[in-house]
Amino acid sequence: MKIKRLLPLLLLGALAEPTLAQTTSLYQPRDIKAAFAKGTRSPDGRPGPKYWQNRARYDITVQAAPPARDIRGRETITYFNNSPDTLRQVVMRLIMNIHRPGVSRDGDASPDYLTTGLVVDTLQVAGQTRPMPAGQGLGTVQNVRLARPLAPHDSVKFAVSWHFPISKESGREGMIDPTTYFLAYFYPRIAVYDDYAGWDRVPFVDSKEFYNDFNDYTLRVQAPANYVVWATGTLQNPKQVLQPAAAKRLDKSMTSDAVIHVATAADLAKKNITAQQPLNTWVWTAKDISDVTFGVSDHYVWDAASVVVDAKAKRRASVQAAYADSTVDFRQSVKNAQYALGWFSNPNNWPGVAYPFPKMTAFQGFADMEYPMMVNDSPQKDPKFAQFVQDHEIAHTYFPFYMGINESRYAYMDEGWATTFELLIGRTENGKEAADNLYKMFRVNRWIHDAATAQDLPIITPSSELKAGYGNNAYGKPSLSYLALKDMLGDALFKKALHEYMDRWHGKHPIPWDYFNSMSSASGQDLTWFFNNWFFTNGYIDLAVFGFAGNGVTVQNFGGFAVPFDVMVEYTDGSKATLHQTPAVWKTDPRQAYISLPKTPKAVTIQGGIFMDANEENNTWTQR
Repeated sequence: MKIKRLLPLLLLGALAEPTLAQTTSLYQPRDIKAAFAKGTRSPDGRPGPKYWQNRARYDITVQAAPPARDIRGRETITYFNNSPDTLRQVVMRLIMNIHRPGVSRDGDASPDYLTTGLVVDTLQVAGQTRPMPAGQGLGTVQNVRLARPLAPHDSVKFAVSWHFPISKESGREGMIDPTTYFLAYFYPRIAVYDDYAGWDRVPFVDSKEFYNDFNDYTLRVQAPANYVVWATGTLQNPKQVLQPAAAKRLDKSMTSDAVIHVATAADLAKKNITAQQPLNTWVWTAKDISDVTFGVSDHYVWDAASVVVDAKAKRRASVQAAYADSTVDFRQSVKNAQYALGWFSNPNNWPGVAYPFPKMTAFQGFADMEYPMMVNDSPQKDPKFAQFVQDHEIAHTYFPFYMGINESRYAYMDEGWATTFELLIGRTENGKEAADNLYKMFRVNRWIHDAATAQDLPIITPSSELKAGYGNNAYGKPSLSYLALKDMLGDALFKKALHEYMDRWHGKHPIPWDYFNSMSSASGQDLTWFFNNWFFTNGYIDLAVFGFAGNGVTVQNFGGFAVPFDVMVEYTDGSKATLHQTPAVWKTDPRQAYISLPKTPKAVTIQGGIFMDANEENNTWTQR
């Protein structure tokens, strides 16, 4: 097998012939270079001295009255321009228009998915009524011209009212059943305006994810009596919307390790949970967060407890679950979430950062999708797999919600980390062998055994430009890179560098180069060679062991990625040894490595574990 040079990364505008050989710098697109030149990003990975980001304050009222499908809302948005630029327009996102016929999507849409989309009934800007531009408003991105330019460090207020029919087919949002709805992306929002790309105009498509500013929210959900509402944020008026016994049980759960049944199926049947008013208004608040969402049902049971997430501060987070009483795996949802929040928050574990929010709610739906303080998860027959799914979605708390990641452009910055954390927590829940086998089957196998060109596109390829290859570039490949770096640096140094990166960019908008530069500066090592290898090449994993020569064996790296591996040696004297090699073995020469041995081997086998090899036939050498 010959080692082939990699094709130039013309798609990315890279330098002439990037290969797997070591280089001294990381390619930067021109818009990223401009951000560094302006001083909004620093070469050491910190926010630059001129870093800024915009934010908004949302006050939203929305009405949902199942089984009626009509959702109506109104909001005021106070938008703060912290940039040095004068803005003559804003970009508004109308994500519910993804349901309109003819809107660009990555896949087909069934009749039950399609609706008439979101209709803006009224729009006021700075107190002046503005019509939506003629012929526009049909897609998910809408330009809104300002009557008066918005100067730096000034603000403008929008007032919007809108309506849309909830889709019968539920995915990330929609109708779970005739009297259970999950509402996500339900409100018009101002798109991100940032320091490297300006307005985020990437259209939302159904398979990709999101990019939001950190905002303050007040959310009022109006629902009929006997409908319970669960939402992002802290419920401000439990005594007004719940009957006294239910409110007392909810309050008790906030300090309880034991699961409390706030609302059972029997309670709901007796109509003794919510206040008996024609319409209850549930009020939630959340500050410095990137989104809000909610679910509503007249028959979902309600479990709750809490867990200590910061031992020093003795701070607890509420853990709740809303689900159909017949859904067996969800009966363990609160206990699973307690374990996950406690585990992720423990400084001895990963990421080892205290859960930053006051609550986490698991809502039974169909999406297996994360939101701030909420996950929308589907029922699973296997309770272990249900825990695996919930672990993954809760892990997203840190990436992208603790860090304001541009998921639509850099999906590997959040999905790759959630995939890594799901493996690490899974090892404590199910044992290393079972967790590693699931990881290989679910995250690596489909990539390493698919030789299609699109599957080996560099991870740095913008996620918004990918269709084929998106899943592997967002999940498995970047996760393997994080685990390879962990192996090379060791747990202590890797965690130190990771925490420094997270501290620097908590509540901000990091990009891949901020991660690369932070990990190098915080670890005290120039990791440019490693990041070039994993993120900027068309690599994969394929090692081969050649014969014994001199005092060691040569391992060829046909696939090119800098992966760790074990050398399993049986010596001629009958003894055996396992010699672990970290990715550092590839720093000098990414094509081959020479492994010294203390004595003559009879047989040598290389094993990668979760770093699955594309061709295992050449992984063993035996002396003849």
